[in-house]
Amino acid sequence: MTALRPPHTLRTVFPVLALCWLAVFFDGMDVNIYGAVMPHMLDDPGLGLTPSGAGTIGSWTTFGMLIGALSAGNVTDWLGRRPLLVASITLFSLGSALCALAGDPAMFGAGRFVAGLGLGGLMPLCLAMVMEFAPPGRAALTTGLLMTSYHAGGMAATGLGLTVAPAFGWRWVFWAGALPAVIGVPLLLRLLPESPGVLFARGERERSDAVADRYGLPRLTVVAAPAAGAKGRLEAVRALFDPASRWATPLLWLASFCGLLLVYGVSTWLPQMMRAAGYGLGSSVSFLLVINAGGIAGMFLAGRTADRFGPVPVAAVWFVLTAVGALLLGARLPLGATYVVVALTGVWLFSAQVMVYAATNTVYRDRERAAGLGWVTGVGRTGAVVGPWLGGVLAAGGHDRWGFVAFALAGLVGAVAVGLVPLARRAAGRRAAQEAGTSGAPV
Repeated sequence: MTALRPPHTLRTVFPVLALCWLAVFFDGMDVNIYGAVMPHMLDDPGLGLTPSGAGTIGSWTTFGMLIGALSAGNVTDWLGRRPLLVASITLFSLGSALCALAGDPAMFGAGRFVAGLGLGGLMPLCLAMVMEFAPPGRAALTTGLLMTSYHAGGMAATGLGLTVAPAFGWRWVFWAGALPAVIGVPLLLRLLPESPGVLFARGERERSDAVADRYGLPRLTVVAAPAAGAKGRLEAVRALFDPASRWATPLLWLASFCGLLLVYGVSTWLPQMMRAAGYGLGSSVSFLLVINAGGIAGMFLAGRTADRFGPVPVAAVWFVLTAVGALLLGARLPLGATYVVVALTGVWLFSAQVMVYAATNTVYRDRERAAGLGWVTGVGRTGAVVGPWLGGVLAAGGHDRWGFVAFALAGLVGAVAVGLVPLARRAAGRRAAQEAGTSGAPV
């Protein structure tokens, strides 16, 4: 007798969403710790950190994230998503501990690079898990719910920067960043299921069916499942440039580049840029708290709006609004108005990038979705490398406020790139139909 399967709703997949939420919370906390304590580190003569060096170290972090994201995508079907998530949390916790012990910028940068390796693998793995377990028509909402955790983690990091760093020093903030290995790893090992798609690709059909039945997912077939092994990974990457998605793929990559340049550039340099604009140290760091609070609200708003209108138009509009917000931040407004602008910019900025991730669901088929998401995330990480580096270059030259203009331009380019995705797909469809008609095949 076939066991009754639970309905495929948000309630049935809540355990997976909750565990991935916790993992991304730690991700957001670790990424934002650096920006939250950077003013204190720059004021520490014993460390010898300069603005230019701070920007370079920020790029080391995101370069590690680039390597981690691409590496995780290539070994997921071999090692599994759950073990890789555990390894990711362990790596960035170790990196945070190295930062706490660092006696000079070189050792600190090495710690941030190690942390980046773990952080880079974690985000695409959690996104792929949540999208796989999401109920039909709820991928954008579920992704938005997941990404609220990133900003909750950012707020926690800012709270540590405002309370722990002034009282006990910036090193204790990085010791707090080592705690995820103690808290998160045991929970993931005990409670997180493995991906049914990964199990199926590895030939573990019975385990795949069991997980699918437990969470109300449809059982996979050979057609829907990703291909296994190196050959399967190569085929999935080639499929990203099939006629239907040949031009949409590089447009998604460019939009992700711009989105992650904004996310990591702002997370790293907002306190310092606001300080250079004339705000005090305390209020400059608190802006990071406010922008992450706006990010949480933005995830709910973007997820619900995208489920109604689609993630592509929402991402385009959000990028434009981010550009407007960045330009307004460069103006010297009264403190109360600045807090409002910072919060609203957070609403648009972070969820614009998440809607780029959600847009991959509209471009790629089931078999290519994981590869498409991995490459959109991985290539976009180059933007995460450029953002902190660019902020450091401008700060070293005494042009901190030009950072707002640079971020606004990134928002406009991102809007154009993601906005062209539907046009590229329609043009590809018309071309395929014309070729089919010319060859005499049925259209």
